[in-house]
Amino acid sequence: MCLAIPGQVVEMSDPGHHLARVDIGGMRRQVNVMLVDPEGLEIGDWVLVHVGFALNKVDEEEAHETLRLLREMGEAYDRDLAELAASAVRDEVAA
Repeated sequence: MCLAIPGQVVEMSDPGHHLARVDIGGMRRQVNVMLVDPEGLEIGDWVLVHVGFALNKVDEEEAHETLRLLREMGEAYDRDLAELAASAVRDEVAA
């Protein structure tokens, strides 16, 4: 199963190519934000991320509630985070 996981925008790394750095479960990743209107995104905004694309913007309360529900799923959430951590496109671990 592949999940859309909430992540928080920490940097607009390459606005010309619609790329932002997003913190997803403690890992910072380059994410394509073209689908959520990058001009409308700001540092600190939350987005749902699936396979490297931000699918839509969500408010912080919804992001935290979604994360809580994903954690309750246990194995599927843990497996997707492990796959994310092992992927070759990992930028850095958030401090």
